[in-house]
Amino acid sequence: MAVKRSSSASRVLKVFEEIAASQPIGVSALARVLEADKSAVQRDLMTLADAGWIRAAVGASGQWELTPHVLTIARPPHSTDSLRQRARPALERLRSETGETAYLTVPDGDQFVVIDAIESEHLLRMAQPVGMVVLVEGTATARAILPHLPEPEQARLLGRDVTAAMREEFRATLARGFAVNDGEVAPSAVAMASAIVSRQGVPAGALVLTGPAERLTAARRPEVGERLRHEAEALTQAVG
Repeated sequence: MAVKRSSSASRVLKVFEEIAASQPIGVSALARVLEADKSAVQRDLMTLADAGWIRAAVGASGQWELTPHVLTIARPPHSTDSLRQRARPALERLRSETGETAYLTVPDGDQFVVIDAIESEHLLRMAQPVGMVVLVEGTATARAILPHLPEPEQARLLGRDVTAAMREEFRATLARGFAVNDGEVAPSAVAMASAIVSRQGVPAGALVLTGPAERLTAARRPEVGERLRHEAEALTQAVG
């Protein structure tokens, strides 16, 4: 039997997410972005404020921002956190051995999110903060994970049909064990990723290494990619 959804709860969550993305932000801007009634958004703001999730931004009249209360649910004891804990030594090894920033991403709806990261110690480095959203289009994370998904799911995440060229790229990624994004998301930045796949064949996330193209050169990528693949395969035990 289909269960009726709560439209008001859905709107409150959208308000919360938009504050997180745009803070500080006021009620008029929220209503405009969400295409919602201003009075309804105002009620949602008061609900979130009374519950301790948001507060009036200091020095910005009529603007709202998140409170530190969100941090209380940032590290819940669930399977993803288990993966984060198990992946931490792998991230440390990758950063130590390559000198570049290493991070862990996991699926989050129609995108991915960074749940742990260790930055390079180089002055010129790429920084991926925990909580950063990683989109599907063009990213090394998506290119590493998509080949492990059924084609209908690939098409859904991509927002278009899977072409013959994409299928060939997916086959090559599976054979190689890692994917590369060479300046397609950020100019002069290279990201390499290897999927963490359970023994049932379900992708649970990806180990990613990123740095300037001048250090992650084409000649160096096979060796770095092999390190990524090895660490990702070893993490199979973390996801069952």
